[in-house]
Amino acid sequence: MSTTGTPAPAAPPPLVPDSARPAVSRARYGLLTSLFIITAINYLDRTNLSVALPHIKDDLHLTATQQGILLSSFGWAYLLLQIPTGRLIDKVGAKLAFGYALVGWSLATAAVVLSRGFGSLVGIRVALGAFEAPAFPSNNRLVVNWFPGNERGRATATYTSGEYIGLAVAAPVLSLLTVHFGWRSVFLVTGAVGLLFSVVWFRRVYDRPEQSPKVSVEELAHIQQPDEQESAAAVEKASEAELSTMGADLRVLFTNKRLWGMYIGQFASASVLFFFLTWFPSYLVEEKGMGIIKAGFWASAPYLAALVGTLVGGAWSDRMLDNGRSRTVARKLPVMIGFVLASIIVCANFTDSAPLVITFMSIAFFAQGLMQNSWALFADSVPRRLTGTGGGVFNFMANAGGVLTPLVIGFIVDATGSFAWALGYIGIVVAVGLVAYALLIDRVERIEA
Repeated sequence: MSTTGTPAPAAPPPLVPDSARPAVSRARYGLLTSLFIITAINYLDRTNLSVALPHIKDDLHLTATQQGILLSSFGWAYLLLQIPTGRLIDKVGAKLAFGYALVGWSLATAAVVLSRGFGSLVGIRVALGAFEAPAFPSNNRLVVNWFPGNERGRATATYTSGEYIGLAVAAPVLSLLTVHFGWRSVFLVTGAVGLLFSVVWFRRVYDRPEQSPKVSVEELAHIQQPDEQESAAAVEKASEAELSTMGADLRVLFTNKRLWGMYIGQFASASVLFFFLTWFPSYLVEEKGMGIIKAGFWASAPYLAALVGTLVGGAWSDRMLDNGRSRTVARKLPVMIGFVLASIIVCANFTDSAPLVITFMSIAFFAQGLMQNSWALFADSVPRRLTGTGGGVFNFMANAGGVLTPLVIGFIVDATGSFAWALGYIGIVVAVGLVAYALLIDRVERIEA
């Protein structure tokens, strides 16, 4: 341990001799496939509750406020542990932090079958949130390590799309499981999926490309090329830098105006996301009168729309960079258009037509997919040596929205008897996100620290 009060530098990663590397490789896409799958599992385990909730509500006789507390409880520990786990990732690497987290949250998911009441369910969801805390800071760290700057938008969009494709495919399946085998079966099945994939994760994932024997010399040079905003010396310095004190690093992350614009925008984006991840199936069942199986199948459309939005946003952003547009325009524009489009969610208040409701919801969730380009924007802005800690702060701000949104909606539904003002709340929040991006993020460039 360092005697100066700063962490001791990590041991250098083991290097693979050039002679042992293949002539040509695209191993970074294998890493990206693993990120896609683990993100899909991550979101499946945090949102399976929303699919089963209409049955849980009836079984346990829960009020809307209690449902809001239950849906929010995942975020309590998840939120508080973002910065500590980001720091942990900077010290031990994303592979170990994410891998052990996967085992932990899969066991917590399966443990729901042992619950017998509201209190035990809340406790298990808090544990689930604690184990899932390293997820997105780890994703951010691995994308920065494995992809050059002009590919990070597409890489971020690809792994982020795992949030939606898993739900789009699984929502009907989980609805059928709930109806035919009981709501506890949903958690047993999804927990088992995570445990099975943990074997693949530990065997095939590496923190850095130079550690992997599957990465060719040519691909390694491509990955490590500096982009126009970073010199090669700066990249090398960042990769070797020792972490400073926690207080000094947090001052960097909390005193920058541009980062605050990103934090506020991420809070707004997460508020939209968590409406769909928590209350959306109940909204279809209770507000629009759909049966749970029908709601499960209808819910797939917005999830698929969000998947398309995520992929479009990332590819469009990188294409703008390739075509010579400024990094500021390329990274900000998809997110800001997403804020504008997401406000259409309020229109669902004015119709009971199922196809029209799903159309409005699909546009809003497509828009939230565009907003996911914010991770690429942040990756291009945060100091390189703080990608883990910075990712923790960024995800902390996002999941403040994830904690607040289910609670606010539960209170609104109990107070008013409908979801109308809940959708109005979402509309207000996305307007605040748009203003923050417009006024606080003047340009996108690497912050030096």
